[in-house]
Amino acid sequence: MRVIRLSIYLTVLLQLFVVSSAFSQTSYERMLRAVEDGDFTEVKLLLDRGMDPNTTDPKGNSILMIAARKGEGKIVSLLVSRRANVGQRSPSGDTALLMGSLNGDLGVIRMLLEAGGDLNPPKGWSPLHYAAFAGKAAAAKLFLERGADKDAIAPNGYTPIMLAARGGHLETAKVILYSDPDVNFRTPEGDTALRIARKRDMRELAELLVQAGAVE
Repeated sequence: MRVIRLSIYLTVLLQLFVVSSAFSQTSYERMLRAVEDGDFTEVKLLLDRGMDPNTTDPKGNSILMIAARKGEGKIVSLLVSRRANVGQRSPSGDTALLMGSLNGDLGVIRMLLEAGGDLNPPKGWSPLHYAAFAGKAAAAKLFLERGADKDAIAPNGYTPIMLAARGGHLETAKVILYSDPDVNFRTPEGDTALRIARKRDMRELAELLVQAGAVE
């Protein structure tokens, strides 16, 4: 009799485990889809049911990073309020603030900064690098006003002004130039902001750089 009862107990336990696993997988997929779609109501529902606010997609990007990259301010605010890890990094080194910098949504950026987002990481890409690369002038201005290192060297050897010039982003380059960066920084390959601007045929920027004392 005891053997039969134990067998029944184990069978029920196994079924509950299977159902629970299926539910968890379904919830996981729903959460990723909800964040991608900007579905605040669904995200909140799943968090209320116990989903981890630090859930990551198969590539290692947290749902906070995804929401920040898409400029979903309400979802970012919700996740931050649920103690999502603002400093969490993806396998490629990205953070929510870096992803928000690519989007350029100032509301999202301010929220992440206030929640502890790193403005001047000791190594790697900075938010200002990403804003310069993406041509987000308003975001670059905000970062500089908050104390971003205007001469930080990115992993590819470029400074923010060089990244903006390389991308052909005139307004962003102007914003950075007005912060008085080192306009004569030279990469190991010999590139300067002025040389990059001239290669990109950015004549106005080239003239402004020369006026600021830049040489090729």
